[in-house]
Amino acid sequence: MRADLHMHSVWSDGLHTPSELAKMAKAAGLEMFSVTDHDNMGGSAEGAEAARREGLHYVRGWEVSAYRGTDKIHVLGYGCREDAAYEKFLAERFEGGRIRAEKMVALANAHLGVNVTMDDVEAYHVRKTSPLHTMHVVRAYAEKLGADPGPLYGELFALGGPAFVADCRPTPFEAIEVIHATGGIAVLAHPGRIFCLSVEEMLAWRAGDERERERLDAIGTARRDSVIDELAEAGLDGIECTYTRHTVTETREFLAYTARKGLYATGGSDFHAEGSRNVIGLPLFETDGALTKLLLGLEGSV
Repeated sequence: MRADLHMHSVWSDGLHTPSELAKMAKAAGLEMFSVTDHDNMGGSAEGAEAARREGLHYVRGWEVSAYRGTDKIHVLGYGCREDAAYEKFLAERFEGGRIRAEKMVALANAHLGVNVTMDDVEAYHVRKTSPLHTMHVVRAYAEKLGADPGPLYGELFALGGPAFVADCRPTPFEAIEVIHATGGIAVLAHPGRIFCLSVEEMLAWRAGDERERERLDAIGTARRDSVIDELAEAGLDGIECTYTRHTVTETREFLAYTARKGLYATGGSDFHAEGSRNVIGLPLFETDGALTKLLLGLEGSV
């Protein structure tokens, strides 16, 4: 079954509603999709209803923005319930999102000599019942500076940037725990984008020549592979092998890993908005028989 199991809406840092995403998924020739907003499932009801209108299968999803220290290791959850465990976790993300945003604003203002306010940030926080996201902060600064949000994020707010803050984030192990506690399956998101480097190493990577970057890439990859082993031991159910920014070699390696470990192999575009290299339905991904049966059986599938 042709599917895209990773996309974002206005319920986090995407620019389209779940209903609009359903129409786009239909136009892209998909049979199944999932809206996986960061740290909340607020758009799930709209997504499921829109999927029914379009004659598509829908899987309830979200993406827990997890960190291990300064390592960004996101975990996708599918088929989760919005129960007491979820509500407790959501409340923690609300509080943490506000604390983190305030710290980022203070650091960025001091670095840039500007005066962006939390009211400016809130203007980009479309769904107030979802947690604040880093990109809400980034877009407020992009507007102030007349800059492109993507490069601005990398320069200021990503690891090694002067306004990087990883406070109040759950660990990937806690993400797996809450996903399982709410009845879902836990899938490691875009493993090819996991860079297990310290702040100092990331600064060296940014300043280094090709040889230095290759050296640090090898260190980060070895650490990432070790973390994936730990997550598999902790109950990880699958890995997002097919992904927009994975190389052919990375995709092949992750597929081989899932086969060895008996994990599900999923895929998604990580679509946020039109005009980027992340396009709904690409790269092409089709669920195998076991994954199709699992996803159709999860709560929220139709």
